[in-house]
Amino acid sequence: NKHIRLKIMLFAEAEKYLKSIKQEHLLQYFGELSEKEKALLLKDIQTADFSVTEAVKLQKKQKFTAPEPIEAVSADDIRRRKQQFTDVGLSVLAEGKVGAVLLSGGQGSRLGFAHAKGMYNIGVTRELSIFECQFNNINEVASLTGRHFPVFVMTGEGNRDETVEFFERNNYFGYPKERIFFYVQETAPACDYEGKVFLSEKHRIAMLPNGNGGWYSSLINSGLGKVIENEELEWLNVYSVDNVLQKICDPSFIGATVMKRCDCGAKVVRKTDAQEKVGVLCKQNGKPSVIEYYEMSDELKNLKENGELVFRYGVILNYIFSVRTLNAIMRKKLPYHVAEKAFAHIENGEKVTPKAPCGYKFETLIVDMIQDMQSCLAYEVERTREFAPVKNAVGVDSVETARELLRKNGVNL
Repeated sequence: NKHIRLKIMLFAEAEKYLKSIKQEHLLQYFGELSEKEKALLLKDIQTADFSVTEAVKLQKKQKFTAPEPIEAVSADDIRRRKQQFTDVGLSVLAEGKVGAVLLSGGQGSRLGFAHAKGMYNIGVTRELSIFECQFNNINEVASLTGRHFPVFVMTGEGNRDETVEFFERNNYFGYPKERIFFYVQETAPACDYEGKVFLSEKHRIAMLPNGNGGWYSSLINSGLGKVIENEELEWLNVYSVDNVLQKICDPSFIGATVMKRCDCGAKVVRKTDAQEKVGVLCKQNGKPSVIEYYEMSDELKNLKENGELVFRYGVILNYIFSVRTLNAIMRKKLPYHVAEKAFAHIENGEKVTPKAPCGYKFETLIVDMIQDMQSCLAYEVERTREFAPVKNAVGVDSVETARELLRKNGVNL
């Protein structure tokens, strides 16, 4: 039988390949599987990037380079030159040179919400999702130029369908349906502390989202690169779903980045104190860089000059990138960061869901893309107007603090 012979050949090929990379345990339940399940497992083996597990060894060798402060266009500078920056930005938008990318692959699990985080209702007396908050800002910019720029929405594999359905149910928040493009974030295998890749089911490899650094490669690999090419987009404004006050395709931000002839721009806020848990935009080896708060020593965090923190500009995950530069760095692989995590997997033939971390997940980070840029404009925004993260159910950066900031900005909840 030709069909069975093909399956056997594929199995033999997979077995040989897995032995060569010491992951042959992934086939241990193969004899128990249906034909359909066998095909799914073999497909996983053929498409998974097992090289990510090398990051377990590499993480111990990574060196920390001392950072230097970066110059910024301060909030005062922006106020003085607002009209000039805005005029340039509106011109670039009107020419159709800008697109937006919404990073919304995450779930609202920390909010006790088992759905895509953007679907969370931030309203009090009415339904107002995080998605709607952000699209209200997008619609505002579109009304200034009379042009609807393309919005690419990156979802997770598990929440793509419900995200698309939510947009449909809400009439795409008043934005033209044909200008919104959905795609799925790529994944990477998860492994135990020895580098052995887990199975999530007997017939599926445990695959987890590969971090926000994969936003552009995922977009291109989904086939949506043709939209960027056909529309001759020159800039992509990337932003996270977490922040309900995100200003997307902000004309002043675009204008300042274009006028300063930078490869990218990053919206930043002045840190409230030395210990605030935000990544800091700075320079390393003369190039722009973002250092995560947990990578900095207390000495660096507290370093002051003229009474001000030297490393005072925290990033808010709102960046603008030159498409030309993005295409140039696509050929370079971003480093994988290793994070301990608890996730469901097969153990001794049974599905287990541990509460404590049981292994590693691998992520690329958007902040590493900054290091591949020759220049990055630090653009300081007022946190009360543009930074209301929704990360926790209560306390700091919570639903309540975000609601309070929305009220201060005149949003009816």
